[in-house]
Amino acid sequence: MNREDFLARTELLIGNEGLNQIKSKTVFIAGLGGVGAYAAEALVRAGVENLTLQDADVVSISNLNRQLIALHSTLGKKKTEVMKARLLDINPSCVITTKEFFITKEIMPRVFDKEYDIIVDAIDVFNCKLAFLRYAFRSNSRLYSSMGAGNRIDPTTIRTGDLFESRNCRLAKVLRKKLRHSGITEGISAVWSEEIGRASDICEEGKDRPINGSISTIPGIFGLTLAGLILRDIIKNAGEFT
Repeated sequence: MNREDFLARTELLIGNEGLNQIKSKTVFIAGLGGVGAYAAEALVRAGVENLTLQDADVVSISNLNRQLIALHSTLGKKKTEVMKARLLDINPSCVITTKEFFITKEIMPRVFDKEYDIIVDAIDVFNCKLAFLRYAFRSNSRLYSSMGAGNRIDPTTIRTGDLFESRNCRLAKVLRKKLRHSGITEGISAVWSEEIGRASDICEEGKDRPINGSISTIPGIFGLTLAGLILRDIIKNAGEFT
């Protein structure tokens, strides 16, 4: 083992085969907000080297309270560009592709222009999330999804499992119903909170949906948990920790 390798401590924990499996995976992450950016960084710090990052947004001042890439120095910059630069600063060997288009049902065939081992859904717009999950489920990829992290504050209520086992998350409830209509009844690994979310009736100017309240901790925990599920599954498949 090369003691100068930044992954030396990771290799001590999971072994050479586990690390090689992590390095070999191709990952697509949709959404680089409070959840997706934490997931992306955790995966790269664990050894993932080939990622595609999708987000159509730029960093705004309202992101500063919870998003990993949100700093005064990054305000107004594309989230994909900021995230890519940050990940390459961690591991310059990474191969990172960025996609800045807004995900809609109509362009789904363009979203996945190649096959991926792992697909991560960290999208926060419902119709886009539903279209993404429906399309991604039909691929040969392992699919991981974040449910609602907004309007919650208690980290002890965060749960993981199949999306169709989730409870007390309104977003997950509506998604389950819509996905069942598409013939999807299991097979999406998810993270959700069983805390009853705090309702909001405040709408952003020019939009008809309420703004979710948020805090610095919960979105990041969701993102790190998603990354943890992914890494656990990779390592198990590599024969480590069985």
